[in-house]
Amino acid sequence: MIVAKGLRYTHPGTPAGTPPALDGVEFSVPPGALLCLCGVNGSGKSTLLQLLAGLLRAEGGTLDVAGHHCPGAEAALRRHAALVLQDADMQMLGATVAEDLLLTAPPAHTPQGAAALAAAREAAGRFGLAAHWDSPVHTLSYGQKRKLCLAAALLAAPGLLLLDEPFSGLDHPAALELRDILARNRAAGLTQVVSVHELEPVVDMADLMLVLDGGRQVLFGPPAAVLDRVRAHGIRPPCSWTARREIVPYE
Repeated sequence: MIVAKGLRYTHPGTPAGTPPALDGVEFSVPPGALLCLCGVNGSGKSTLLQLLAGLLRAEGGTLDVAGHHCPGAEAALRRHAALVLQDADMQMLGATVAEDLLLTAPPAHTPQGAAALAAAREAAGRFGLAAHWDSPVHTLSYGQKRKLCLAAALLAAPGLLLLDEPFSGLDHPAALELRDILARNRAAGLTQVVSVHELEPVVDMADLMLVLDGGRQVLFGPPAAVLDRVRAHGIRPPCSWTARREIVPYE
């Protein structure tokens, strides 16, 4: 599904002599897997997500996502992948929940438009937003805004879902709800890349972990093969791993 080889990217305007945002990143993810992407602030996580979403073009190395070979197929990759940003306010474009979910829908009077409306209403119900269908988006809670962005992303039926710090700022019930969504996506065979600072909410669901440090890939593999070494890169291992070398579900 995803094969990265020697990925390198430097943001425009970076002062000469500054290390690239990403340098030499290489990993592969099979279809339907969940990759836990982790690292401290500035490690390159968001840059990698933008490359996977086709929003940036690698200056070195190659990236193949479901047969879309980059550099060169960024436009196709943008149609294939859906990126949900950490800041929901930057992603919501509609004035109301309904408008945001129907931004790209065909006209309502057409059969395609009617089908899109039905799908949007179903998504609103599935994400607990049905009662807010006509609500202005600015009246939603933080967690509701995040769910709206995720619902809109999934309505596009992506082949790859990219989540940038999705658990950040969520209360415990909302975090459990998000885990349930990730589990349903996984059961449906959707490939997911989840960027996090804290491992507990997602590590038990992850098939693979990729750790970045200063733009370089330092660890990659199944969680049980990686967790003993994450602390050296500013990441706290799960408490269950530290105490008993176990990965337990988040509750």
